[in-house]
Amino acid sequence: MTRILCSLLAAIFLGAMAPALAAPVDGGHARVELIAERTSVLPGETIQAALKMDLDPDWHVYWRNAGDAGLPPQLVHRDTSNIPAGAIGDFLWPIPSLLPVVVGEIMDYGYSDQVILPFSLMIPASASGTVRLDVIADYLICEDICVPEYADVSLVLDVGDATPDPAHGTMISDWIARVPTGFAGEARLDTSASPWKLSLRGAPGLTRDAALRFFPFAHEISHPAGQPASFGADGATLTLMPASPDAPDGPLGGVLVIEQPDGARVGYELSAAQGPVFDNTSGLAAARSGGGSTTGLLTLALFAFIGGLILNLMPCVLPVLSIKAMGMVSAAASGHAKELRSHGLWYTGGVLVSFAALAAVIIAIRAATGTATLGFQLQNAPTVAILALIMFVIGLWLMGLFELGTSIQNTGSTLASRNGAAGAFFTGILAAVVGAPCVGPFLGVALGAVMTQPAPAVLAVFLAMGFGLALPFLLLSFVPGLQRLLPKPGRWMETLKQFFAFPMFLTAAWLLSVLGALAGHGAVAWTVAGATGIAFAIWLGKRGGTPARAAAALVLVAGFAWPALRATVPGGTEGTPTAYAAKYETEAWSPERVAELTAEGRPVFVDFTATWCATCQLNKLSTLKTTAVHAAFADAGAAFLVADFTRKDPVIAAELKLRERAGVPMYLWYPAGATEPDILPEILSKDLVIGLLDAS
Repeated sequence: MTRILCSLLAAIFLGAMAPALAAPVDGGHARVELIAERTSVLPGETIQAALKMDLDPDWHVYWRNAGDAGLPPQLVHRDTSNIPAGAIGDFLWPIPSLLPVVVGEIMDYGYSDQVILPFSLMIPASASGTVRLDVIADYLICEDICVPEYADVSLVLDVGDATPDPAHGTMISDWIARVPTGFAGEARLDTSASPWKLSLRGAPGLTRDAALRFFPFAHEISHPAGQPASFGADGATLTLMPASPDAPDGPLGGVLVIEQPDGARVGYELSAAQGPVFDNTSGLAAARSGGGSTTGLLTLALFAFIGGLILNLMPCVLPVLSIKAMGMVSAAASGHAKELRSHGLWYTGGVLVSFAALAAVIIAIRAATGTATLGFQLQNAPTVAILALIMFVIGLWLMGLFELGTSIQNTGSTLASRNGAAGAFFTGILAAVVGAPCVGPFLGVALGAVMTQPAPAVLAVFLAMGFGLALPFLLLSFVPGLQRLLPKPGRWMETLKQFFAFPMFLTAAWLLSVLGALAGHGAVAWTVAGATGIAFAIWLGKRGGTPARAAAALVLVAGFAWPALRATVPGGTEGTPTAYAAKYETEAWSPERVAELTAEGRPVFVDFTATWCATCQLNKLSTLKTTAVHAAFADAGAAFLVADFTRKDPVIAAELKLRERAGVPMYLWYPAGATEPDILPEILSKDLVIGLLDAS
């Protein structure tokens, strides 16, 4: 009888203690429980409790703002509790981590492995015996898929003395220490242009070797993989992509996380009022974020104007300008000043119209896709095929195989005619189309800074660049003193005209190499066939007679149209000309590969290049393919990654946008141990690259 009574009392005792000692509840992919810093509490006191979640490997739950998608955990009060719902405080949210949705592009925010979410719990003043909190932990948990789960969890505490629970108290204290504190400095949000600039100053940790990330409380901004940062003497500026064109009604709230090179992370809760960036942050950041101001826009326009002047010297533009130069020599010698000025104006008009159209297309592409880059026209195989054929036809004309209405000796007397004006206008268009991808050393930063600015700013900067391209010929048209410097016409002009045909043929060959990288050898073969058809049409048209001319017109149209149509058919490529020799041991670039290599502590060089980029090819020949640079890479153990932008690639386009560059070339250098790169100049030298490698 005594044995039975003892067993019964033990069962009653263990049953009473079961809620406090209960094992975690398995919700499916997480073990969930409520814990508290006390095992026994005083009536009327407030203690710290927490929701503790141990997650399956590779599964995660979300922060208060899940990011691109998701829902945060919550507690649903149950009527079986004798602690009222109003006694439960809000979660204290520890610093979150980034959770890739699309690797390298879109992020969510949350926790993996384990998370403890502390909250305050007020014990009723009338409590006695025990108090009980029964809740449903409701949460969304995700791996490759997301699963809504819930767990019925309880917390039972004795009422009497204030007895601590050392193990759970330490856990809760450790996670409270991870909760962001107040931001000690100043924060300001510049929404005058897109992307927005979050300007920070006067707080510890805002140093150049730190990694910064802003986690918004709401959805005013989008959630890309990167938020480029620039640093100054007393602060930093973060680039944020707005989720909509409209600026927020009030301050932007969120958490700034600063991660030091040793991996230590601290978080600060801040509220950024709207206003211009602080003057004492990085000058580059201030200039870029001020793109919407008059001063910033004038600076960008000046750089674009200088870049346009330099385009006159680029190898992809010179063959086209030779046509214009020949016409001006004849015009100046004829003494028809009025006609010469008209010719200059028509050429300038063609250039400006082309650059305005290019700006409009970039603005439209940006609005539709979120990104746009210079040189996009040479990522379209039909466009490249047609340009190659146009260059071929111009070469035939320069060789004298046919005439465009008048001979070059009579150009001066017919400049005012429709054919002369149309020819000048067309030359301006052609110079702009083939010149735009040749991003010179003054254009990369200026265009990169303006690509995300409002549409009027984009248009103004592109027109400034076009005016720079057109200015030399415009001055020759209007300044008599300069016209007298031109040589006198003679038989040498016909010889020089024919000589200029060969750069045109070489330009066509270069475009065919671009076409091969885009659409394969089949597209190249069809374009060569189209060129043959065009040459046959010219020959047939010169035979005379209406039937011959009609047949020639049909063959001519087919010669342009059929290669362009065939270029839209996908074709295999044998490897792009942007590839390096095998001895370089290059790899294809990706954000994931960069992260792996930098985590290993290796220095990393990234070449953002394209077949159609003349500056890229020049840097390869002069620097990147030289024996000395190859030896320096081998000695330093540096990784060499190639991002080939010959064809459209949204990941590469996003990286160019992230680094505020308008197009290729772009060169990134990650020193050993660095997670953020240095952006190198667009014109490389062996001394520059070898110096970086020797210092790594």
